[in-house]
Amino acid sequence: MSPKLIACIGLAALATACASEPAPYASGMQTVTLDPSQPGPVQGVGIEGQDIVVMADRMMHDMLVDPSIAGQPAPPRIILDAEYFRNESAQRINTNIIVDNLRVNLQRAAGGRMRFVSRESFDMVADERDMKRNGVTDAGTLAQAKAQLGVDYRLRGRLTSTEQIQPSQGLIQRYNQVTFEMVNVETSEIVWTGMYQVARAGADDVIYR
Repeated sequence: MSPKLIACIGLAALATACASEPAPYASGMQTVTLDPSQPGPVQGVGIEGQDIVVMADRMMHDMLVDPSIAGQPAPPRIILDAEYFRNESAQRINTNIIVDNLRVNLQRAAGGRMRFVSRESFDMVADERDMKRNGVTDAGTLAQAKAQLGVDYRLRGRLTSTEQIQPSQGLIQRYNQVTFEMVNVETSEIVWTGMYQVARAGADDVIYR
C-alpha cells in the first residue's frame, strides 16, 4: 500500500471520528420545552408568546359575557381574521398568530352562541360551488345553499407602541397596546371593544421575527 493511500485512509478515519462526536451547543443551553403561557428564557420589551395566550383568553371571556354578542336569540355570524388587524408598533409580529389564537379558543368555548364565517376561504368555496353546479363534481352530501353566508360582525384591531431609550445605559422602555373592536357591518357600530396593555423595560432588547 502506497504512503499516499495510507495517508488518505488515515484522514478519512479521523474525519469519521470527529463527525461522530456531538458538537457543543453554541449557546451553552440545550433546547427545552416551555409552557406557552409562561415567560421563557429569551425576553424582550415587546409582545411575546405568553402575552398572546393571556390576551386571547381575556378577550375570549369578555366576548362570551357580553350580551350584545353572545346573548342574542339568533347566534350572530362573525368574521375573526387578521384582514383588518394592523400592526403599527415598533415590533415585527405576525398578526395572524394573535387573531388565530383568539378565534380558535372563542369558537371552542362559544357553545353555539356565535357562528364563525371564514372570508379567507371565499374563493376556495366559490370554486367548489361552481364545480358542483356545473356538473364537474356531484353535489356532495350537504344541501346546496343559495349563497355563501353573510355576516353580522367583523373584528378589527390595532397593535401600537411607544418607547423611551436611555442611550447612556442602553435602557429601553416600551408600552405596548393591543385593541380589538367588533363592528356591526351593516351600521358600523362598535358593539364590543377590548384592550390589552404590556409595559416592559430592559437593558438590551431581543430581536423579534
